[in-house]
Amino acid sequence: MAILDRYLHPQMTFDRIIPMVLWPISIMMIFQRSVILAGNGDRTDDFRPVYQAALQFLNGQPVYAENLDTVDPHYLYPPSGTLLMAPIAVIDPERSRWVFIVLSVLALIASAFLLAKLFGFAGRSWVVPVILFFFFSTETVSHTLIFTNFNSFVLLGMLAFMLLMLRRHDWWAGLAIGLTVAVKPVLIPLLLLPLLNRQWRVLVTGIGTPVILNIIAWPLIADPNSFVTRTVPYLGEARDYYNSSIAGNGAYFGVADWLVLLLRIAFVLMAVFSLWFLYRYYRRTDELLWLATSTGVLLVTEFLVGALGQGYYSMLLFPLLMTVFLPGSTMRNWPAWLGVYGCMTFDSYYSEEWSAFGRMLEFNKVTWGWSLLMIAVFCSLLFRYLDMRRDGVTSVIDDAGSPSADPALTGGGRDGGEGADAVATVEK
Repeated sequence: MAILDRYLHPQMTFDRIIPMVLWPISIMMIFQRSVILAGNGDRTDDFRPVYQAALQFLNGQPVYAENLDTVDPHYLYPPSGTLLMAPIAVIDPERSRWVFIVLSVLALIASAFLLAKLFGFAGRSWVVPVILFFFFSTETVSHTLIFTNFNSFVLLGMLAFMLLMLRRHDWWAGLAIGLTVAVKPVLIPLLLLPLLNRQWRVLVTGIGTPVILNIIAWPLIADPNSFVTRTVPYLGEARDYYNSSIAGNGAYFGVADWLVLLLRIAFVLMAVFSLWFLYRYYRRTDELLWLATSTGVLLVTEFLVGALGQGYYSMLLFPLLMTVFLPGSTMRNWPAWLGVYGCMTFDSYYSEEWSAFGRMLEFNKVTWGWSLLMIAVFCSLLFRYLDMRRDGVTSVIDDAGSPSADPALTGGGRDGGEGADAVATVEK
């Protein structure tokens, strides 16, 4: 009977079942999002203004002269980004757009492998098809392809930056983030992390790359001063359309200015505490958890508190979500994942039966998703801090690897700067 059972009920491990199920589904989702949905396009076309700007740059025409009062997508890249994006206008716009979509899909697939590698999983593990399935089920990836946006390359550059930074390839880490900043400066807040970690060489190439590219591009553009006088002020305005930041959401729904300001201050304070706690108690003992969680905190705060936060920026939070595999992750609670649903779901809440209610849900889901995610991370860290105070945990690990008293928990003295970084198990 046992011999017969071996043929009738062949055994298969969990590590084989997951890839068997998810690889074909993920491949079909990639095809549907990139070929069908991206081919169909939508009312928003982020590629058209970029192609037009690149074409005007190659022909010596003004790049930053468009009418910024319309609600159409505008060209907002700095001169360095114009220089790097110029090759897309060498061929006709239709073929150029398809090449861009293909490269975006390849960047997303490469990002999935890099994300798995960042967290210690092999490229052939079951984690990769899970990541790809999650990627292409989200609004952030789907609309990046449908609108043909640059976000995929920003994600790839960010993950390369994180992996290289952890492995102490500082020059290359700076180059990876510097190239993304040169086109789309959304990752600028992350330069705080190598500064805190004293990896100065990352800052040299991270800041130097976009600066040098801007110096090269400036005399080549017909109207570089218009970027400073017209585009930069526009970037500082909180527009009331396609904007899920607190200010943009408040402008759309007519929220009082004082309440918008109060909410922005509240989230900044949450971020300051979270970054302080992560730096002080995780940087030396779990650098990956510190880096990935701090990255998420900085970016969510930027999306919420900044002038412009668009839903498809959420793909830059994938490393924060991936920390759920790590002990001590702030993502191991259900409110955090409810927030993830809000800012990444591809579900639509427009309703024919309850039109006003459905419209409110649809226009608020990204903002409350980011907000809930930030609150969940903050509360997780705050509760740990309060538990440490209650239980009398008073020591940290200094940079020399030795326990030292923590004034923040004992109530004495000021922080000595480099002497307190991670929780120790020594108690009073």
